[in-house]
Formats: sequence, C-alpha cells, structure tokens
Amino acid sequence: MQVEETGSAAVLEPVSTHLRTTRVDRVFWSHFSPNLAPSAWVIGVLVVVLGLPGWTGFSVLLIGNLLGSLPVALCAVMGPETGLPQMEASRFSFGRTGKRLPSLINWANCVGWDAVNNVPSALAFILLLKMVGLAVPFWLALGILAFAQLLASMGGHDIVQAIEKYLGWVLLVSFAIVGGIAVFQSSGQGSAAPAAAPRFADIMIGIGAVSSFNMAWAAYASDYTRYVPPGTPSSRVFWLTFGGTFLSSFIMELFGLLTGAAISDPSPGSVIAALQNWSGVFAPVALAAVAFSSIAINAANDNTAAYALISGGVHVNRMLSAVVTAGMGYLLAVLGEGTFVSLYENYLLLALYWIAPWCGIVLADWYCRPASLKSLRMETLAGWTSSATLFVVVTVLTIGLFSSTPLYTGPVAAMLGGADVGYLVGFFLAALGQVALLNARGRRVSVAHFQDA
Repeated sequence: MQVEETGSAAVLEPVSTHLRTTRVDRVFWSHFSPNLAPSAWVIGVLVVVLGLPGWTGFSVLLIGNLLGSLPVALCAVMGPETGLPQMEASRFSFGRTGKRLPSLINWANCVGWDAVNNVPSALAFILLLKMVGLAVPFWLALGILAFAQLLASMGGHDIVQAIEKYLGWVLLVSFAIVGGIAVFQSSGQGSAAPAAAPRFADIMIGIGAVSSFNMAWAAYASDYTRYVPPGTPSSRVFWLTFGGTFLSSFIMELFGLLTGAAISDPSPGSVIAALQNWSGVFAPVALAAVAFSSIAINAANDNTAAYALISGGVHVNRMLSAVVTAGMGYLLAVLGEGTFVSLYENYLLLALYWIAPWCGIVLADWYCRPASLKSLRMETLAGWTSSATLFVVVTVLTIGLFSSTPLYTGPVAAMLGGADVGYLVGFFLAALGQVALLNARGRRVSVAHFQDA
C-alpha cells in the first residue's frame, strides 16, 4: 500500500497512467463497506416511525435505494476516464471557478456526515468499554474513533480502499449475525394496532431520506475509481459501484425496518440499546460492529473532504485538510449529541437539495452531449459557466418552493400536504436545463464549423 501525494496536484491533475493500478474489485468494497453503518439501520427505523411499516416500508427502501444508487454508479464511471476526483471532474461542466462552490458545499457536507456517523458509534464504543470495566465520557470515546478515522484518511485512497475491503468483511459477518438475532428477538414485539393508511407526504419524505443516504456518495464516486486502469469496461465499474452501494444500504435499512416496531424511537441510543439487549452473548460483537463501522465510512469521508476543499480553491496540504475536516466533524458531533434525530432527518433531506441538481448537471453533461461536442467532453472551461449559474438557480428554487423539513416548508410542498418532491424536481430541472445549454452550444459549434468550411 502506498501513501498518496499530499500536494494539491494529486487532486487538480489526472492520475498518471502508471499509478492506475487499483484492482477493480475494490470498487465494490469502496461503496459497500461505508454503508454498513448504524446510520442506515436508523433510517429503517425512521421509515417505521413515519408510519410506513411492512410492504409499504419495503417499497420505500427499494425505490429510495434505486434512486440513490444509480447516480453514484453513473458518476463512478467517470473515474477511469478522467483520472480526477469527482468534485474536480465537475470542472468540465461548471468551469474552474464554478466548480469551487459545489466543492465547498461538499466539504461542509462531509463535516456534517462525520458528525452524523460518529454519534451512534461513539455511544456503542462507550457501552463496549463499559462491559470491560472502563467508564469514558462521550467526548473521549468520540475522540478516539475520530483519531483512528483521521489516521486512515491521511494515507489517501490506497489505504482507505484496503480498509474498506478488509474491515468490510468483518462488518458484513458481524452485522449479519447481529441483524439475524435482532430480527428474531424483536418479532412479535411492538404495537399490534392496525396501521393507518400511509400519507403520500410521509412516503415521499421516506423515499427522500433513503435516497439521500446513497446519493450523497455521488459526490465521492470517482474518488475511488480514478486509480482503476484505463480501459476497464465502464459496465463493470457501473455494476460494482451500484451493487456495493445498493446492497449494503438496503440490507442495513431492512434490518431497521424489521425491528423498527420494537424500538421506542429512531434515536441512536434506543437502537443501540435494543441491539445490545437482543444480542445476548453476542452483545460485544454488536457494539464493536457499530463502534468500528464509523472507521470504514469516515476514513473515506475525511479523505474525500480533503479532495473537495482543494477543489474548492483552498490549496492546502491534503493531510492538513483532513485534520481540519475531522476536527470540525468532532465538534459538531459533540454539540449535536442530544439532538441527533432532528439533526439527522434535517441533514439527510437538506443534503439532497444541492446534490440532486449537481448530479443532474454533471450526468447530463457527461452522457447527453450532442455529437458536435462529444470530443470536448473533458474540456476544462475557464471561469464561471452558465451551468454553474443553472446549479445555483435550481438549488435556490427547489429549496424555496419545494422543500419540506422541520426547518422550513416551501409553498408547493405545503400545497402537497408536506410531500417533499424538491430533490426530484431539482434533479430533472437541472438535467433538462443542462441539455438545453449543451444543445445551444452544439448548434453554435456546428454553425462555426460550417462557416469555416
């Protein structure tokens, strides 16, 4: 394993061909292991709390994971072709200046995900240490985990991907044991009262929460495929990414759905206490899996944050960037420990409002270019492009009109009874707008070629 370069050139320039030696099977583990996390289990419980148990909840998980995993896989395909991290690759549509805004937003997003992922893991770590007679405060348990994640991320992509593969096997076996026991022990518990008909608004909120958990990885996707050898079939990269992202999140959320009726609320404390109680002699396995799963997800998270900060125009040492990200995520987790549920639900939904239009523009730019612009697909435009303006306009409009969160409800969402369709509108509106911009530019290029001829 090699430590990645620490300078900004490792982010701003394509990976040299001789360094593209990552085995393609690691693409699967890079997207599978990070979702083996208690946060995904909490989402499944949250779906039940929204009043969507049984087959309705199952459908919400299926649709949400499909919607969230597809953009990740489509973005991952860009890695072997561009040799660039995902946010840096967006310069082809946003321009060198324009890509700084979504890059900085993604860095802030990584800080938030650090906190969201660390709170349940720290609580589990405290309980695990308590079983061996050690009493530690929340801030110390969190600090130990955050430091381990930081050390892993500072090594760069190669070390992170190795951790994802080998820790992924351990987490898979552990959560399979714990999940099976939890489903068996929780069966028959919970309310037996007939459930009310699910509201459309709750279904859309559930789909949004589920899909955002996966779609957030779209902004990371090519970070861990750019070292795959050029010429690797795009279809293989797509399916390994899609399979890893979809399977892990769906399985963990399904455990949450099947045990949700027996858990008092979707807080990490309640979920972890229930797992500890149900696991019996396997309780140390359950707590260790929850505690150390944060290393798999936040090692990748902190590494990607370092890339994003450099793409955002802050050309600092990559390791220093990782330190800053981990430190801010630690502070946010300490401050947000007591309000995890509201923080989590708001964060999942708010993240979608910028990721969805960003995805729409990037994917449309890559896959929907007219024939006259195909050869210019990896052209780096200077300055701030019309696509960057489109991103800002669509993001602001979807938040202002369509968002539905405890923080704010837009007028269109209010008319729909609180149903949140902003992420869907944002994605398709941005994609259609990008297609229109591409076609207009394609016509100008065609006219110029005709006149030259």
